Amino acid sequence: MGKKVTGWDYFSLGMAAFAGLGLEVLYAFLLEPMIYGVTMQDWNISQTITHWIITCISWGIVGYLLILASKKKYQFDIFETADKMAKWQWVSVILCVVIALVASYIDWKGFKIIREFQSKGLLLFIFQYIYYAFETVLFMLIIIFTQKAFEVWYKRKNIPYGGIICGITWGLAHAFTKGSIWIGLQGIVLGVLLGVTYLLVNRDIKKTYIALFIMFAL
Repeated sequence: MGKKVTGWDYFSLGMAAFAGLGLEVLYAFLLEPMIYGVTMQDWNISQTITHWIITCISWGIVGYLLILASKKKYQFDIFETADKMAKWQWVSVILCVVIALVASYIDWKGFKIIREFQSKGLLLFIFQYIYYAFETVLFMLIIIFTQKAFEVWYKRKNIPYGGIICGITWGLAHAFTKGSIWIGLQGIVLGVLLGVTYLLVNRDIKKTYIALFIMFAL
């Protein structure tokens, strides 16, 4: 008889996803400044793109290994077919997306995607959004795995545990790396909203990813 899967097993996967995100901190604040001889703020275009490429490859590997471990070791397949969504769920998801976009618009004083393009130019903009695509995978996995962990522990499936944990971890990480408590608080609120969205789409991985990417990157 195999070992019983516990909430800690799933929680560990979620924290591994968070640690995967943290690899960028290691690259950006320690390894790459040593190699380039300048801090991240002074990188040129090629150095910035190289950083994003290395980070995306690392995140892709981490995400793949966690998804594989979840399925093979714990028989938790995040790609399982989800139930169809009711109309109220669609409306609620749209509302969550709108709230996130409005908050982003206020914070960026315009649409984030347009402001990013204006400030970075076409080449950096393209790689920036590839970077966002990979980042979305990992914070989505934080939500999925920690949600599963708390459901195992407390047997309730209608509370966005994963979003709360994502908000705390992701928000605190952004507060530290960006040097702003306000950015950290925004990350916490957004994380909870993302977790709510995951539940509203009935844990459908494809719908979750699309919604989360829109809410985060656009």
